[in-house]
Amino acid sequence: MMAKNNHASLRRSSSHWSRLVRGGVIRFGFYFLLCALSFVFLYPFIKMITQSLMTDDDLINITVKWLPSQLTWSNYAVAYRKLMFKSYVWNSARVAIICTLGHVLSCAMTGYAFARYKFRFKGALFAMVILTMLVPVQTVIIPQYMQFSNWGWLNSEYYLPLVVPSFLGFGLNGAFFIFLFRQFFSGMPYEMEEAARVDGAGEFRTFFQVSLPLLAPGIVTTALFTIVATWNNYFLPLIMLKDSNWYPLTIGLNQWKDQASTAGGQAIQNLVVTGSLITIVPLVIAFLCLQKYWQSGLAAGAVKE
Repeated sequence: MMAKNNHASLRRSSSHWSRLVRGGVIRFGFYFLLCALSFVFLYPFIKMITQSLMTDDDLINITVKWLPSQLTWSNYAVAYRKLMFKSYVWNSARVAIICTLGHVLSCAMTGYAFARYKFRFKGALFAMVILTMLVPVQTVIIPQYMQFSNWGWLNSEYYLPLVVPSFLGFGLNGAFFIFLFRQFFSGMPYEMEEAARVDGAGEFRTFFQVSLPLLAPGIVTTALFTIVATWNNYFLPLIMLKDSNWYPLTIGLNQWKDQASTAGGQAIQNLVVTGSLITIVPLVIAFLCLQKYWQSGLAAGAVKE
């Protein structure tokens, strides 16, 4: 009897250890795969950081892969001074902030209308909005350019060709944000809005004081994606702006690189890399500070109660 009990105990112990080993192997494989995929995404950023501390000689030296021969911290000060970062950052910040305000307001109102109101051709109109996501920006840039030229908006110091479409829900990725807000509002209960209307609140007051404050994750999500798209936008400012005083960071950095690559120009490839790194630092900080809001916003927008 004791032998049977000992044998059963050994079997249970062996089964327990096998489960632990199997679970450890699976966990190790999972973390190894996660680290490998993370490295794939982080590799360009890590490479940019190391190259920003190199000299031009290190960049063309095939023996220098990761660590520079000497850490050139002065690259950041030189790039900041030569690239006129104060002017370009201010231009990019103005466009990004104004476009973000316009996108949040127009897309939230449009998504609210599609989610809450009933009107003719509602489904067809929403389908047309979704289909605009399939239309590349390059296909509509010529008619936009001609229209803005007739209105005298080109090369405007107020960036009218870039910011006005955002207030009409037609900015960068406008259809996606309209869809996102529609999903948010569709998942919200009607009771609070009905109570506000019973208390005498109008449609605008109900929207701004009752419905919109509940969508902080959706607002942050839209704001972050709009800031990133506007901050990195190169094509539209290149077409709509001609005065270098109004150029954003993307065009300023590219022109600085082109000037250095002309005949007789100074080789500043390391400074171009440094300038590129500086331009993405505000976006990285914004994502790190607000990641919990936009992650919950995407998850909430995907669920309809």
